[in-house]
Amino acid sequence: MENENFETLAIRTQTERTQFDEHSTPLYLTSSFVFEDAEDMRASFAEEKSKNLYSRFSNPNVTEFTDKIVKMEGAESGYAFATGMAAIYSTFATLLNAGDHIVSCQSVFGSTHTLFTKYFPKWNIETSYFKAEDSENVEQYIKPNTKILYLETPTNPAIEILDLEYFGQIAKKHNLIFIVDNCFATPYLQQPIKYGADLVVHSATKLIDGQGRVLGGVAVGREDLIREIYLFARNTGPAMSPFNAWVLSKSLETLAIRVERHCENALKVAEFLENHPNVELVKYPFLKSHPSYEIAKKQMKLGGNVVAFEIKGGIDGGRNFLDKIKMCSLSANLGDTRTIVTHPASTTHSKLSDEERNEVGITAGLVRCSVGLENVDDIIADLKQALG
Repeated sequence: MENENFETLAIRTQTERTQFDEHSTPLYLTSSFVFEDAEDMRASFAEEKSKNLYSRFSNPNVTEFTDKIVKMEGAESGYAFATGMAAIYSTFATLLNAGDHIVSCQSVFGSTHTLFTKYFPKWNIETSYFKAEDSENVEQYIKPNTKILYLETPTNPAIEILDLEYFGQIAKKHNLIFIVDNCFATPYLQQPIKYGADLVVHSATKLIDGQGRVLGGVAVGREDLIREIYLFARNTGPAMSPFNAWVLSKSLETLAIRVERHCENALKVAEFLENHPNVELVKYPFLKSHPSYEIAKKQMKLGGNVVAFEIKGGIDGGRNFLDKIKMCSLSANLGDTRTIVTHPASTTHSKLSDEERNEVGITAGLVRCSVGLENVDDIIADLKQALG
């Protein structure tokens, strides 16, 4: 199946059929696996043969899900985790030693920021942040002990776009491990490995599941790096559950068709918001007004499902908007079939000072809208009445 198209790989990458000749992959809810004899057991543990030993190491459902993401991203290997943050933490913890340094875009997911600023410094691992708009000066942040270059694109929640090709060249020039969080785009819209990424991480909880049901994470990329991540995870235990892997593998069968409609709806929502008198600013990668529109067109198939917009009236304007919402959900998740609106300044980023929020592009009236799969006219009608 080497030359199959994306949608075909997502549907036809499956574990071997059992003696029951099932059409759809069954659930393998087992903690462990058995061996034929002493030699089979010895050879399996010595990794002289490829065999499932224990579901913390590998499981048929988890392998199927991982194999799909590996093929979709154009990677060599991968490992799946219980959550997106387990994937991010385990990847860094595997690759970094005390005294190492990370260069990261400042706009990163809140829990990733907490790893960089609260936990890694305990182990003498430092992080230098650059702003998305200051990308051309990223080399000034690289030190002799820099090991990893890390970024998200599009960023959360400010929807900035970073040029993957440019950062891939910088990483290669300075011999850095280039890691990209591709959660907002999914492998369907963007494949960072094409642009020089060594590793790609996802929170599979978002668009990959797409229905707000289960948690999951995955890291894919270079075989040598994934091997080390696998050994770390095998010993520390952040493995994905077989049930969640089974759900997520099913979700991947409809990823392309779902993401297409998400993006179609999101563009219409962004165009509506751009023309609304109570909206000051709209950020969506495939709006011509986006400062990085040309880069987005170069590296993304479509613009994704998240629209960020600035409501007039600051924090009170944002709270008032949330209070008036009727159909859309108020939730911290994104990438769901249901449209979700969040006001970061009064919720997810409320503990930051105004200055800290502004540093990462979270202004007082910023709203993040994860556009779902409802009829787009109904989504727009709800946003319209809430904007007043």
